[in-house]
Amino acid sequence: MVEHKHKPSPVIPTNKSQNQQQTDSNALTAGTAVALVKQTKTEIEDVTNGISEIMRTGPKRTSGLQVPIMHLTGHSREITSCRFSPSGEHIVSGSADAKVFLWNTYGECANYGVLQGHKSGVLEVQWMPGGERLVTASADKTVAIWDAQTGERLRRGKRHTAAVNSCCPLSWGTGDDNLFASASDDGTAYIWDARERHPVAELDNSGVPLTSVVAAPSGNTVYTGCLDNNITAWDIRTLAPVHVLRGHSDTVMGLAISPKTGNYLLSTSLDSSVRLWDLRPYCRNANRCERVFTGAPHGFEKNLIRPAFNCDESMAASGSVDRTLTIWNMRTGEIKYKLPGHKGCVTQVDFHPKEPIVLSGSIDKTMFLGEI
Repeated sequence: MVEHKHKPSPVIPTNKSQNQQQTDSNALTAGTAVALVKQTKTEIEDVTNGISEIMRTGPKRTSGLQVPIMHLTGHSREITSCRFSPSGEHIVSGSADAKVFLWNTYGECANYGVLQGHKSGVLEVQWMPGGERLVTASADKTVAIWDAQTGERLRRGKRHTAAVNSCCPLSWGTGDDNLFASASDDGTAYIWDARERHPVAELDNSGVPLTSVVAAPSGNTVYTGCLDNNITAWDIRTLAPVHVLRGHSDTVMGLAISPKTGNYLLSTSLDSSVRLWDLRPYCRNANRCERVFTGAPHGFEKNLIRPAFNCDESMAASGSVDRTLTIWNMRTGEIKYKLPGHKGCVTQVDFHPKEPIVLSGSIDKTMFLGEI
């Protein structure tokens, strides 16, 4: 297990003994993964040589996971955000315990790193395009960029005056690992460059709190979700809004942009709907709302619930207050999977970039990793 303090240092394994770890129940610093296996057994007797053997049989496997479902635990408070790395080899998770955990996707899903430095809950975590850096948003009013290999905090942005609800890489389509955006309850979104101490641009939402931010692949357009129920598209070159997506009847709580083409946007809302928006220049719908997905309700807890597309943009997914993960056919709107297991609201969903694997995080402090 690796732990990085406020002044991070290169990865060094801890020497804490097993007995010490068991007695230190109030300082949980490492995560564990449990394989959940449910398979039938068939006993086959070899008549020829009189040898009988037990062979495991079950559904055909669809991924490289050790078993079809892995249960990841370790955070001491609710998980607010979790995502696969661009390569799919690693997972990052952020929590209200102010810690960021790094995990392996395959094998035993080892928790190989802990990043510490935020003074309050981590509200969102994102990988930068190259997979070697992370950006985090926190309730401590800061946003930070980290070296995911050494655990070093490269830069901390302190311009916001309220909780930073969301962050995202700005130019993930071009592979730039320095530019990122943040959105806050203070009603502003900032554009940051890891090479600069202060933000390089500001998007002013007139003081209305922002709950989420995502960027188009080119980095020229940023979309923000807001307390006024709307989604605003901002032109980064002019720092002005270019259009507003209207349709939700309550606060927008999460956004995701389609990873393959960048042509579609998903949004979750306290109105208990998940909407699919068409971002193409020429759209057949005047309000750009392509489809409304139902079956993933919000609740009185008002958690930030972030949706996701799969890699080929054929499926959309969201968590919900009913403790399930819902996956829809993006073209028809029909529910394809309704996956249980969590004991609390599912706050984050993410799809593996290469395999049919889905990741979910919950306020029950755990994550599920499973093949579909």
